[in-house]
Amino acid sequence: MRAGARIDWQPIEATRNATDLAKVFDPVMRQRPVPTLAEVAKIAGVSIMTASRAVNNRPGVSERTREAIIRIADEIGYVANRAAQKLSGGQTHLIGVIGQLHTGFTAELVLNIGSAARAVDYEMLVYSLPAEDRSPPGNVVDLLNQVADGVIVILPYESEYLAQLNRSHIPIVTIDQTKPDPFPAIIADNYAGARLAMQHLYELGHKRIGFITGNERLASARDRRRAYADLCSQFGLEASDELVSKGDFMQKGGYEAAKRLLALKRPPTAIFAANDVSAFGAMTAIRQAGLRVPEDMSLIGFDDIPLAAQLHPALTTIRQPLPQMARAAVNLLLAMIAGIEAPSPLITLPTQLVVRETTVRPGGRGV
Repeated sequence: MRAGARIDWQPIEATRNATDLAKVFDPVMRQRPVPTLAEVAKIAGVSIMTASRAVNNRPGVSERTREAIIRIADEIGYVANRAAQKLSGGQTHLIGVIGQLHTGFTAELVLNIGSAARAVDYEMLVYSLPAEDRSPPGNVVDLLNQVADGVIVILPYESEYLAQLNRSHIPIVTIDQTKPDPFPAIIADNYAGARLAMQHLYELGHKRIGFITGNERLASARDRRRAYADLCSQFGLEASDELVSKGDFMQKGGYEAAKRLLALKRPPTAIFAANDVSAFGAMTAIRQAGLRVPEDMSLIGFDDIPLAAQLHPALTTIRQPLPQMARAAVNLLLAMIAGIEAPSPLITLPTQLVVRETTVRPGGRGV
């Protein structure tokens, strides 16, 4: 910035939109012109076409020349116009991701998608959906169409986003959608995982097991509840409507659901929560009732998000293979970008029981 230049800074909180932000930073932008590809080419002593091939990782440039051009571009702060690359038929090496980041499940998936993308020299552009269910702004889909080579969608249920994306011309992979049509999907085996949870509690000796449901708009929640009912029938466990308490995959919902189970004349000796976050809420309710986990009440969750291992006591849960799901989604999307058809419309990955400290035999006895 020019010596002595004065910027009239405004509090960022006072700005309401992109126009306001532009006014704040406009003095800086006017004094620092954005470097162009032509400048990169001039400094490197090559043609604009050669510079373009180098920064866009296209053939026709020696490795030594490519490295020199990229070094110059970095030094002067040149940033490639990804939309222009897309319009010219090239690749931007950007993966778009759409999901609700306020959930631990989605946030962990996004982190793993970013790692998998960077391992193959791709970057990630994330759009976080609002928690409430509403139609998407069309400009989000338009933006991803313009700048991304493909999109990974992590939606909790059927959404207008899928309908809008279906009208676009871009490769798309979904995660946690059991109805892959029209897009290929990566999912975990929710039914088998819930069976593992119930079998674990049964083998410990629990006969009266409460279940906190998830948001039953989601196929994963319905699969987990179906497994609970099937295992109660298979093992001859006590099964009644009062043992199934409505949750929503959120911590507060798990808390309220557990309170209802604890208020029964004959409370369960163990609770299976449909996800870890619900289990966290249930643990709070159990403690507030003056009970101990696991001595007075065993508790098991589902997902194995990082916080599950950090609680005291550490939560027994069913592990969804989130890193593997993320890598599978990235690999499948890159294959589609390269013009390779998906090998299967639905790829299902196995789940795993992770025994920690919140499940013991009834009465507080260890295994």
